[in-house]
Amino acid sequence: MIQTPIAIVGMAKSGESAERLLLARGFKKEDLLTFDQKAPAQFKDPQALMSQGKPKTLVVSPGVPLKSPWIVEAAKSGVFITSEINLACECLKDEKVIGVTGSLGKSTTVSLLGAGLSAFDKNAFVGGNLGTPFCEYAYGVLTGKRPRAQWVVLELSSYQLENCNQLKLDYSAITFLSANHMERYDSLQDYYKTKWQMIEQTKGPMFLNKNGGDLLHFAQKQSTYSRCIVTSQDDKSLLPHVLSQSALLGSHNQDNIALAAQIALHCHWPISTLQAMKSFQGLEHRLENLGQFNGIRYINDSKATAMDSVLTAVTVAHEYLTPEGKLHVLLGGRDKNLPWDELWALKDLSRTEFVFFGECRKIAQEKSDLPGPQFEKLEDALTHIMNIAKSGDIVLLSPGGTSLDAFKGFEDRGNFFKEKVQNFYSSKS
Repeated sequence: MIQTPIAIVGMAKSGESAERLLLARGFKKEDLLTFDQKAPAQFKDPQALMSQGKPKTLVVSPGVPLKSPWIVEAAKSGVFITSEINLACECLKDEKVIGVTGSLGKSTTVSLLGAGLSAFDKNAFVGGNLGTPFCEYAYGVLTGKRPRAQWVVLELSSYQLENCNQLKLDYSAITFLSANHMERYDSLQDYYKTKWQMIEQTKGPMFLNKNGGDLLHFAQKQSTYSRCIVTSQDDKSLLPHVLSQSALLGSHNQDNIALAAQIALHCHWPISTLQAMKSFQGLEHRLENLGQFNGIRYINDSKATAMDSVLTAVTVAHEYLTPEGKLHVLLGGRDKNLPWDELWALKDLSRTEFVFFGECRKIAQEKSDLPGPQFEKLEDALTHIMNIAKSGDIVLLSPGGTSLDAFKGFEDRGNFFKEKVQNFYSSKS
């Protein structure tokens, strides 16, 4: 039970949204405390928060590990630990809720479902980890600023799944399992189990992508596997809908749209939703085709912060090379203890050159054992490539590392990449 004082731990998007909802629910400003070690907040030291603020409830943002010693100690002392997701769930009534998680592809799959919903449910809410906090939906409904939705689709990160016991799903899906966020989990199995626990909160079936990396192998060992529906782009039931005509690039996205389509069909959504999904052109910063400049194609895949994402992006980009073209791949950022050695699989890829940048440039190159120059900053690495690239080439930003060594987030890094490219060619025209 929520008791005051309430401390909101982490004042990024989800924390700010949680604060708005709590105020809308009738809690007083003086009942709320804010904590963040970087963003503006009342408290920056956890010990000061606990000793001076004396909170009885902590609303912990996904980016703050629940294993933090001071949070563990607070829970032991009887402080109630909750989350932005839980707060929003308390405002639900009869909405149908779909949750989607996975190491890769979850944002695209959620967005495909959202595109489908747009064909028949104008009040649907699509958000969560995707960008719009769930509390924004609850706040809008509570304040009369938006109607209640028939369908809610949530992208759920492993961090969110650690602390969302109030979340009840009608359907769920896992897109892919592979190593990610290993700086936060004790083992790969620990990370996978955090994702899998979503099935315990799901009333109906959980949908699985047959081609989802380690997913099927892991799933088949779980006692709840019988509750799952496994799907892929090869399913005969999907052939009449010609999903191959999707606007999305890459075979991996055929699996994403197949997963979304199976959910839609199972939920008895109108057939028009499948056409809307096929027309969806993709998300910004995820294999985003920026077009050609002087005959050179640029692709922004700044969201790629896992090795499987990089391998997929390089494979897809290579398929679009002209016979004379070269593929230039930008790798780097900040390391999160990921298996860079997996990129060694790219060593024999023809007409492909690698350029390393950022905080983890040395680690990335040493572990991947791939050749290529190193630059401290993305700007310098990109300038180097733009000065040597020729018509027919492709330049791909698919870094593998996070953006936090130099940028606020992957969006900031992707926007920088796009602006740098546009400014470079504008100055030459």
